[in-house]
Amino acid sequence: MARHCPECGFSNADDANYCQRCGAFIGHPETAGAPGSESSTATYRIDETGELVPVELEDIVAQGGGAALVVRAGGGRVGESFPLDGDRMTIGRRPDSDVFLDDVTVSRDHALVVRRGEEYHLDDLGSLNGTYVNRRRIESHHLADGDELQVGKYKLTFLAR
Repeated sequence: MARHCPECGFSNADDANYCQRCGAFIGHPETAGAPGSESSTATYRIDETGELVPVELEDIVAQGGGAALVVRAGGGRVGESFPLDGDRMTIGRRPDSDVFLDDVTVSRDHALVVRRGEEYHLDDLGSLNGTYVNRRRIESHHLADGDELQVGKYKLTFLAR
């Protein structure tokens, strides 16, 4: 029996704890509604000194003009967040990338998030391993709140408010 996400309505496997599409906590049926049954991923940013600074996700999204990327899996960076505060955000293995993902599964210039009007689009930059949104390989994709991006071994969630 499939379990539907209360946030986005995605149909997940019955043993899932988190939504495969948006990352929202689904929980187990026996703990649903129980006190203390809610869980969340801590979100942080890295400051100028390299220290981890806890942040509220809503603050990151607001800082980014209403959108942000949050690492959900890969490379021990779960919870790291990147506000989309410009018209372009580079993703890749190049150290000066806006979203620097240091792993051989990521191309130096892997992908680009571009703001077009009020919408965000993800463009693959000819990466060797491809760029995926919601488990489908893309060349270019209009991003929606809760989309799961996969860049190499990293999974990120696009959040927009």
